[in-house]
Amino acid sequence: MNMKLATKIAETPLQRFKRDFFASRMATCGLIALSLIILAAIFAPLIAPQNPYDLASLDISNARLQPGAMSGDGKLLFLIGSDAQGRDIFSAILYGLRISVMVGVSSTVIALAIGLSLGLAAGFFGGRVESLIMRIADIQLSFPPILVALILLATTGGGVGKIIIALVAVQWAYYARTARSAALVEQRKEYMEAATLLGLSSARIIFRHLLPNCLPPVIVIAALQVAAAISLEATLSFLGLGLPMTSPSLGLLIANGFQYLLSGTYWISMFPGLALLAIIVAINVVADQLRDVLNPRLQVQ
Repeated sequence: MNMKLATKIAETPLQRFKRDFFASRMATCGLIALSLIILAAIFAPLIAPQNPYDLASLDISNARLQPGAMSGDGKLLFLIGSDAQGRDIFSAILYGLRISVMVGVSSTVIALAIGLSLGLAAGFFGGRVESLIMRIADIQLSFPPILVALILLATTGGGVGKIIIALVAVQWAYYARTARSAALVEQRKEYMEAATLLGLSSARIIFRHLLPNCLPPVIVIAALQVAAAISLEATLSFLGLGLPMTSPSLGLLIANGFQYLLSGTYWISMFPGLALLAIIVAINVVADQLRDVLNPRLQVQ
């Protein structure tokens, strides 16, 4: 046995995961970019040169200034320009990232909890429980996600809480189907039969034995769905059915400058659009590497 093989065998699962994940330079760059974006969103009030949603700090005379222009009083540099209300676009993007990331992560976590629970119950108990849960999931998945979200928001109105509910409604079925498939595979393994023969309770078998082994594929789906949720929220806000002006997101920032594109004021929409593209690409790169690392067939060396 050579030294390299012995080192791999002695590795803990966490060490093995870190080695496999950071073996990809693209994934490493994606994780660094994603971390910087999230940190910028969290510390937006400290980084942003202006609070773009404080009406007292806005001056209409600074409206639609080009990138690199100074404010009328010479106190503020509009690094990437200003919008029609005189807001610094760089500051608006940082604040918009906070809302977009919060909505995307919150909806994904809630949908993951609901879908994973229902999927595990369907795979473990089977019978009528499985049939009922899977038929509801099939019905939900038969409709385009944006259509379901549009109907819900058109019925209930916009707002952060309501758009999170709408995003949960279009996401949970993905986790339910994935968790159910993983649970059916695990049910045939010897450790599950042993746990049943020992007389362990259903709750203990599900949470102590079944859940940990069903998590890897669900985690990959969750990583991808964060990007999908951010993209869908941006689309809904762009259409005017998402977040209100008091809770701006990247989609709303893009919509604010859309009417000025033909007049040559491209920066109002372009830079928020690039920020949206950057965070979605970074999440997808990280999620793709997670999929490769957590794929059991790729772990067998």
